Amino acid sequence: MEKKQISRRQLLQGSAILGTAMLLPLDSLRAIPLPSGKTPAITLEEMAAIDAALGKKGIYKEAEAVYTVPLPRNDLKMKIKGEPVPIPFGFGGWVSFKKTTNGKSAMVMSDTVLQQEEVNTLISAAHAQGLEIAAIHNHFFYEEPRIFYMHIHGMGNIADLAKKYADTIRGSKLFPANQPAPSPASAIPALTGKENFDIPSLDAIVKYTGTVNGPTYKYTIGRADLKIMAMGVEMTANIGLNSWASFAGKQEDAHIAGDIAMLQEEVNTVIKVLRSHDLEIVAVHNHMLGDDPHMIFLHYYGRGNAVKLANGFRAALDVLGKKNSDSMGGMRM
Repeated sequence: MEKKQISRRQLLQGSAILGTAMLLPLDSLRAIPLPSGKTPAITLEEMAAIDAALGKKGIYKEAEAVYTVPLPRNDLKMKIKGEPVPIPFGFGGWVSFKKTTNGKSAMVMSDTVLQQEEVNTLISAAHAQGLEIAAIHNHFFYEEPRIFYMHIHGMGNIADLAKKYADTIRGSKLFPANQPAPSPASAIPALTGKENFDIPSLDAIVKYTGTVNGPTYKYTIGRADLKIMAMGVEMTANIGLNSWASFAGKQEDAHIAGDIAMLQEEVNTVIKVLRSHDLEIVAVHNHMLGDDPHMIFLHYYGRGNAVKLANGFRAALDVLGKKNSDSMGGMRM
């Protein structure tokens, strides 16, 4: 009799629907409807377990029931085209936790910032803990040193996931305890994004309010027009389903980098719009596995007056949620 091997992916998917699947015959599993309703909250005890595992406190977004711990690479000194850029511009990773809508399992999702020589060591560490790799790719051109971004995910209960994730990154620079201590405060306060940019003018263009993070200013915008499910979890802005734009430099001479979260049929229209605003397309790829509908993420970069750059970002946002007849994703064979 032939024995079938169960993959890690099947185990992860099974943990998200196990409670329902046990009541159904095997051939009915594909007919299980997506769960609906509000995602259960992460408890204070679960947050404490995450903090203890990682040695760092996170941030809870109650509206999305997502708990996130930032993982910036403050050990790096980054340059783009030879010019120094701050770590918050786009070199800060994160790990987030969110429960399935039925509350029977939870997801860990992480975007890690890695030098080339760090990638495969972390892959092996993640697999040793039963976690999965969802994507490996670039977010930038011209950066020094060369950086890759690896998305790690897994399913289970939150305390176990926190421990597995902590054990995965413990030997790397990602682990908070392995990051350099904060520098002593300078006698001369550093300029922040509030002083570097005309924030009211940018907000008026983008039609959202951003966040000041050190010398940068960043917009993070979800897809409120969509309901994206992955392994029983509703994917929202703070667990990685977002479009963003980060500004560094000065109002008159700014860098912009960011990401647009798109349905497949939106991809080429977004590319055309960004190029028409002189923004460079850096990468087009997935971030997630098992998401439905499947999302594609586009990274872009630009340099110039912040107002012009913001207009390009806004134009890309205007494409989202509209039917685009000229998109290749809408072609029929």
